[in-house]
Amino acid sequence: MIRLRIDLAYDGGAFYGWAKQPELRTVQGEIESALARILRTPADGPQPRLVVAGRTDTGVHASHQVCHIDVDESALASCVGHMDVPAEVALQRRLDRMLPDDIVIHRISLAPEGFDARFSALERTYVYRVRDAAVPMDPRLRGFVLRLDDELDVDAMNEAMAATIGLHDFGSFATPNPGGTTIREVKIARWDRVPVRPLVAYAHETARGSLGTPAYVTPAAESGLLALTIVADAFARNMVRSLVGASIKVGQGKRSVDWFRGKVAEPKREGETGPIAPQGLTLEYVAYPPDDQLAARAEAIRAKRTL
Repeated sequence: MIRLRIDLAYDGGAFYGWAKQPELRTVQGEIESALARILRTPADGPQPRLVVAGRTDTGVHASHQVCHIDVDESALASCVGHMDVPAEVALQRRLDRMLPDDIVIHRISLAPEGFDARFSALERTYVYRVRDAAVPMDPRLRGFVLRLDDELDVDAMNEAMAATIGLHDFGSFATPNPGGTTIREVKIARWDRVPVRPLVAYAHETARGSLGTPAYVTPAAESGLLALTIVADAFARNMVRSLVGASIKVGQGKRSVDWFRGKVAEPKREGETGPIAPQGLTLEYVAYPPDDQLAARAEAIRAKRTL
């Protein structure tokens, strides 16, 4: 068997999350089904099984997701056919052609010794994007941006999110997997207003004001958005969206910073800290240690941690 690393992206809007579910369209289900056809897996034999860095929820996107799969060497070699390329590249080409447009394979590569897409990861970076009342909504962005009618207090939201930094039990904002915990280490958690910046570095020469300055500069599409960047060693189920929802309540003036801090200090799941809508959330990056540290990292992270 050969282990392959798969780097990919997807628009989660039409998926019921990553994890394969009977009768529902999921990212894992689509990819595993395509791999079974490409690798000609017998229907009564073991089916392709992907292991992912982080299982995204229904409607959540990924601009950079990572998974791995163990495949039979001869089945992988059969993907080459008439192509004069390595077998993993041939598999990527075939998979790209078979998958729907809302999944894109960035790269398939031979995984280094000890690599585990889930357990070897050092940290994951998520971004949640919001368009509040401070700037007009661009309807083209509705698929990956949450629209709010209020203008949010970013300073108060950041004061609240500062309480999440470090090792905490996020039981107020997440549910554990069976046998797991909601203890996680958050490294970065910050809301920022995306600057209103030009789409390109140069100014239009065709429209100038009375002082000779450009009368109009085309803005980048994300200009003015509010974005939460949050980085942690791992995330529990619904953790990011629940933290976003709670911090937005603070930004709207519906809850205080002290209320938010209390939820971090005393982990207790209840209705006020449930997850916000999924479309604003994107998994942006998964970081891994150097190759010679992959196996050790995977072994260490499997241990059930405590505070």
